[in-house]
Amino acid sequence: MTHPDSAYRSDCSSCAGLCCVALSFSRSADFPEDKAAGDPCRHLGTDFGCGIHDRLRDRGYAGCTVFECAGAGQQVTQVTFGGTDWRTEPDLRQSMFDVFGVVRQLHEMLALLEEAGWRGSSTELAEVTERVSTAAGGTADQVLAIDVPALRTVVGDALRQVSAEVRRPAGAALSGADLVGRDLRRRDLRRADLRGALLMAADLRGADLTDADLLGADLRDAAAAGADLSQALFLGQSQVNALRGDVTTRLPDGLARPAHWT
Repeated sequence: MTHPDSAYRSDCSSCAGLCCVALSFSRSADFPEDKAAGDPCRHLGTDFGCGIHDRLRDRGYAGCTVFECAGAGQQVTQVTFGGTDWRTEPDLRQSMFDVFGVVRQLHEMLALLEEAGWRGSSTELAEVTERVSTAAGGTADQVLAIDVPALRTVVGDALRQVSAEVRRPAGAALSGADLVGRDLRRRDLRRADLRGALLMAADLRGADLTDADLLGADLRDAAAAGADLSQALFLGQSQVNALRGDVTTRLPDGLARPAHWT
Protein backbone atom coordinates (compact mmCIF):
# COMPACT_ATOMS: atom_id res chain seq x y z
CA MET A 1 0.00 0.00 0.00
CA THR A 2 2.47 2.61 -1.22
CA HIS A 3 1.41 6.15 -0.38
CA PRO A 4 0.75 8.38 -3.44
CA ASP A 5 3.66 10.69 -2.56
CA SER A 6 6.01 7.90 -1.54
CA ALA A 7 9.64 8.15 -2.67
CA TYR A 8 9.61 4.45 -3.46
CA ARG A 9 7.95 4.66 -6.86
CA SER A 10 9.79 4.74 -10.16
CA ASP A 11 10.25 8.06 -11.94
CA CYS A 12 11.77 7.26 -15.32
CA SER A 13 12.09 10.96 -16.19
CA SER A 14 14.72 11.33 -13.45
CA CYS A 15 16.65 8.15 -14.27
CA ALA A 16 19.38 7.35 -16.79
CA GLY A 17 17.57 4.29 -18.11
CA LEU A 18 19.37 2.03 -15.64
CA CYS A 19 16.92 -0.87 -15.78
CA CYS A 20 17.13 -0.81 -19.60
CA VAL A 21 20.88 -1.36 -19.47
CA ALA A 22 21.95 -2.96 -16.20
CA LEU A 23 19.51 -5.88 -16.28
CA SER A 24 19.51 -8.89 -18.56
CA PHE A 25 16.58 -10.69 -20.13
CA SER A 26 16.12 -13.83 -22.17
CA ARG A 27 13.89 -14.67 -25.10
CA SER A 28 10.65 -15.94 -23.58
CA ALA A 29 6.97 -15.15 -23.24
CA ASP A 30 8.06 -11.93 -21.52
CA PHE A 31 10.74 -10.80 -23.99
CA PRO A 32 11.18 -11.30 -27.75
CA GLU A 33 14.98 -11.53 -27.65
CA ASP A 34 18.04 -11.99 -25.47
CA LYS A 35 19.86 -9.07 -23.85
CA ALA A 36 22.97 -9.33 -21.72
CA ALA A 37 23.40 -7.33 -18.52
CA GLY A 38 25.24 -4.12 -19.34
CA ASP A 39 24.00 -3.93 -22.92
CA PRO A 40 21.50 -1.14 -23.61
CA CYS A 41 18.11 -2.27 -24.84
CA ARG A 42 17.87 -1.44 -28.54
CA HIS A 43 14.74 0.59 -27.85
CA LEU A 44 16.46 2.90 -25.33
CA GLY A 45 16.59 6.43 -26.72
CA THR A 46 19.30 9.07 -26.44
CA ASP A 47 17.08 10.78 -23.85
CA PHE A 48 16.98 7.53 -21.81
CA GLY A 49 13.32 7.09 -22.73
CA CYS A 50 11.76 3.93 -24.15
CA GLY A 51 10.97 4.21 -27.85
CA ILE A 52 8.11 1.71 -27.63
CA HIS A 53 6.79 2.48 -24.15
CA ASP A 54 3.17 2.65 -25.31
CA ARG A 55 3.51 -0.58 -27.31
CA LEU A 56 5.59 -2.79 -25.04
CA ARG A 57 3.13 -5.67 -24.78
CA ASP A 58 2.29 -5.53 -28.47
CA ARG A 59 6.01 -5.83 -29.24
CA GLY A 60 6.51 -8.76 -26.85
CA TYR A 61 8.05 -6.91 -23.89
CA ALA A 62 5.50 -7.88 -21.24
CA GLY A 63 8.34 -8.27 -18.77
CA CYS A 64 9.02 -4.54 -18.91
CA THR A 65 5.42 -3.71 -18.03
CA VAL A 66 5.60 -5.59 -14.73
CA PHE A 67 8.99 -4.25 -13.64
CA GLU A 68 9.20 -1.73 -10.79
CA CYS A 69 12.47 -0.32 -9.42
CA ALA A 70 10.84 1.22 -6.30
CA GLY A 71 12.51 4.56 -7.00
CA ALA A 72 16.04 3.13 -7.14
CA GLY A 73 16.65 4.52 -10.62
CA GLN A 74 16.22 8.15 -9.69
CA GLN A 75 17.99 7.68 -6.35
CA VAL A 76 21.12 6.26 -7.98
CA THR A 77 21.10 8.71 -10.89
CA GLN A 78 20.28 11.92 -9.06
CA VAL A 79 21.58 11.32 -5.53
CA THR A 80 24.28 8.64 -5.40
CA PHE A 81 25.94 9.83 -8.61
CA GLY A 82 24.88 13.48 -8.45
CA GLY A 83 22.97 13.68 -11.72
CA THR A 84 25.56 12.14 -13.99
CA ASP A 85 24.96 9.11 -16.21
CA TRP A 86 26.77 6.12 -17.66
CA ARG A 87 27.02 7.68 -21.12
CA THR A 88 28.57 10.93 -19.92
CA GLU A 89 30.86 9.16 -17.45
CA PRO A 90 31.60 5.71 -18.93
CA ASP A 91 34.13 4.96 -16.18
CA LEU A 92 31.24 4.96 -13.69
CA ARG A 93 29.12 2.63 -15.81
CA GLN A 94 29.61 -0.66 -13.92
CA SER A 95 29.55 1.03 -10.54
CA MET A 96 26.19 2.65 -11.35
CA PHE A 97 24.75 -0.66 -12.45
CA ASP A 98 26.01 -2.49 -9.36
CA VAL A 99 24.72 0.20 -7.00
CA PHE A 100 21.36 0.20 -8.78
CA GLY A 101 20.96 -3.51 -8.04
CA VAL A 102 21.57 -2.98 -4.33
CA VAL A 103 19.53 0.20 -3.94
CA ARG A 104 16.58 -1.42 -5.67
CA GLN A 105 16.54 -4.10 -2.97
CA LEU A 106 16.88 -1.50 -0.22
CA HIS A 107 14.06 0.61 -1.64
CA GLU A 108 11.82 -2.44 -1.86
CA MET A 109 12.45 -2.98 1.85
CA LEU A 110 11.79 0.69 2.59
CA ALA A 111 8.48 0.66 0.71
CA LEU A 112 7.38 -2.28 2.86
CA LEU A 113 8.61 -0.64 6.04
CA GLU A 114 6.77 2.54 5.07
CA GLU A 115 3.53 0.60 4.90
CA ALA A 116 4.34 -1.23 8.11
CA GLY A 117 4.66 2.16 9.79
CA TRP A 118 1.05 2.98 8.88
CA ARG A 119 -0.22 -0.39 10.02
CA GLY A 120 1.66 -0.65 13.30
CA SER A 121 4.24 1.28 15.23
CA SER A 122 7.14 0.37 17.46
CA THR A 123 10.55 1.69 18.38
CA GLU A 124 12.12 -1.34 16.71
CA LEU A 125 10.30 -0.64 13.43
CA ALA A 126 11.48 2.96 13.41
CA GLU A 127 15.05 1.88 14.12
CA VAL A 128 15.04 -0.68 11.30
CA THR A 129 13.60 1.87 8.88
CA GLU A 130 16.29 4.40 9.78
CA ARG A 131 18.99 1.76 9.34
CA VAL A 132 17.84 0.82 5.84
CA SER A 133 17.26 4.45 4.83
CA THR A 134 20.76 5.40 5.92
CA ALA A 135 22.19 2.48 3.96
CA ALA A 136 20.32 3.46 0.79
CA GLY A 137 21.55 7.05 1.06
CA GLY A 138 25.24 6.17 1.32
CA THR A 139 28.02 6.67 -1.19
CA ALA A 140 28.52 4.14 -3.97
CA ASP A 141 31.26 2.35 -2.00
CA GLN A 142 29.14 2.32 1.15
CA VAL A 143 26.14 0.90 -0.69
CA LEU A 144 28.20 -1.86 -2.28
CA ALA A 145 29.59 -2.85 1.13
CA ILE A 146 26.14 -3.51 2.62
CA ASP A 147 25.31 -7.04 3.75
CA VAL A 148 21.92 -7.13 2.03
CA PRO A 149 20.88 -10.67 3.12
CA ALA A 150 21.52 -9.80 6.78
CA LEU A 151 19.56 -6.58 6.47
CA ARG A 152 16.72 -8.40 4.71
CA THR A 153 16.49 -10.81 7.66
CA VAL A 154 16.14 -7.92 10.11
CA VAL A 155 13.49 -6.27 7.94
CA GLY A 156 11.64 -9.55 7.50
CA ASP A 157 11.40 -10.05 11.26
CA ALA A 158 9.99 -6.53 11.73
CA LEU A 159 7.42 -7.00 8.97
CA ARG A 160 6.39 -10.36 10.37
CA GLN A 161 5.54 -8.76 13.70
CA VAL A 162 3.39 -6.11 12.05
CA SER A 163 1.65 -8.76 9.95
CA ALA A 164 0.76 -10.77 13.04
CA GLU A 165 -0.73 -7.67 14.68
CA VAL A 166 -2.76 -6.64 11.64
CA ARG A 167 -4.07 -10.13 10.91
CA ARG A 168 -5.24 -10.87 14.45
CA PRO A 169 -7.28 -13.06 14.58
CA ALA A 170 -5.28 -14.85 11.91
CA GLY A 171 -6.92 -16.11 8.75
CA ALA A 172 -5.92 -19.07 6.61
CA ALA A 173 -2.30 -20.21 6.97
CA LEU A 174 -1.16 -20.42 3.35
CA SER A 175 2.40 -19.12 3.51
CA GLY A 176 4.40 -20.68 0.67
CA ALA A 177 1.40 -22.70 -0.48
CA ASP A 178 1.22 -24.01 -4.05
CA LEU A 179 -2.02 -22.46 -5.30
CA VAL A 180 -1.11 -22.34 -8.97
CA GLY A 181 -4.24 -22.24 -11.10
CA ARG A 182 -6.54 -22.76 -8.11
CA ASP A 183 -10.10 -21.44 -7.99
CA LEU A 184 -10.05 -19.26 -4.87
CA ARG A 185 -13.22 -17.28 -5.49
CA ARG A 186 -15.06 -18.95 -2.62
CA ARG A 187 -12.10 -19.18 -0.23
CA ASP A 188 -12.10 -16.84 2.76
CA LEU A 189 -8.81 -14.98 2.26
CA ARG A 190 -9.36 -12.18 4.75
CA ARG A 191 -6.34 -11.90 7.10
CA ALA A 192 -4.79 -14.90 5.33
CA ASP A 193 -1.05 -15.49 5.45
CA LEU A 194 -0.19 -15.75 1.75
CA ARG A 195 3.43 -14.74 2.20
CA GLY A 196 5.49 -16.34 -0.58
CA ALA A 197 2.48 -18.28 -1.90
CA LEU A 198 2.45 -19.43 -5.52
CA LEU A 199 -0.69 -17.91 -7.03
CA MET A 200 0.23 -17.94 -10.72
CA ALA A 201 -2.91 -18.09 -12.88
CA ALA A 202 -5.07 -18.51 -9.75
CA ASP A 203 -8.67 -17.32 -9.92
CA LEU A 204 -9.08 -14.48 -7.43
CA ARG A 205 -12.07 -12.88 -9.12
CA GLY A 206 -14.28 -11.21 -6.55
CA ALA A 207 -12.06 -12.36 -3.69
CA ASP A 208 -11.77 -10.26 -0.54
CA LEU A 209 -8.10 -10.03 0.51
CA THR A 210 -8.56 -7.49 3.28
CA ASP A 211 -5.51 -7.62 5.60
CA ALA A 212 -4.13 -10.64 3.76
CA ASP A 213 -0.31 -10.73 3.85
CA LEU A 214 0.90 -10.89 0.23
CA LEU A 215 4.59 -10.29 0.85
CA GLY A 216 6.51 -12.11 -1.89
CA ALA A 217 3.42 -13.85 -3.27
CA ASP A 218 3.73 -14.76 -6.96
CA LEU A 219 0.62 -13.27 -8.59
CA ARG A 220 1.61 -13.61 -12.23
CA ASP A 221 -1.47 -13.91 -14.45
CA ALA A 222 -3.80 -14.37 -11.49
CA ALA A 223 -7.33 -13.26 -12.42
CA ALA A 224 -8.33 -10.37 -10.19
CA ALA A 225 -11.43 -8.82 -11.75
CA GLY A 226 -13.66 -7.60 -8.93
CA ALA A 227 -11.11 -8.57 -6.28
CA ASP A 228 -10.75 -6.31 -3.25
CA LEU A 229 -7.04 -5.68 -2.68
CA SER A 230 -7.55 -2.22 -1.22
CA GLN A 231 -6.43 -3.27 2.27
CA ALA A 232 -4.07 -6.10 1.31
CA LEU A 233 -0.88 -6.16 3.33
CA PHE A 234 2.55 -5.71 1.70
CA LEU A 235 1.28 -5.73 -1.88
CA GLY A 236 3.78 -4.15 -4.29
CA GLN A 237 3.38 -2.42 -7.63
CA SER A 238 5.25 -5.16 -9.46
CA GLN A 239 2.77 -7.71 -8.10
CA VAL A 240 -0.15 -5.57 -9.25
CA ASN A 241 1.44 -5.24 -12.67
CA ALA A 242 1.59 -9.01 -12.95
CA LEU A 243 -2.13 -9.53 -12.21
CA ARG A 244 -4.94 -9.76 -14.75
CA GLY A 245 -7.26 -7.13 -13.31
CA ASP A 246 -9.72 -4.62 -14.68
CA VAL A 247 -11.63 -1.49 -13.69
CA THR A 248 -13.48 -3.43 -10.99
CA THR A 249 -10.29 -4.49 -9.20
CA ARG A 250 -9.88 -2.46 -5.99
CA LEU A 251 -6.30 -1.41 -5.29
CA PRO A 252 -4.60 0.25 -2.32
CA ASP A 253 -4.09 4.01 -2.48
CA GLY A 254 -0.81 4.79 -4.18
CA LEU A 255 -0.64 1.70 -6.39
CA ALA A 256 -1.28 2.42 -10.04
CA ARG A 257 -3.75 0.58 -12.24
CA PRO A 258 -1.57 -0.90 -15.02
CA ALA A 259 -2.26 0.48 -18.49
CA HIS A 260 -2.33 -3.02 -19.98
CA TRP A 261 -5.39 -3.92 -17.88
CA THR A 262 -7.46 -1.96 -20.36
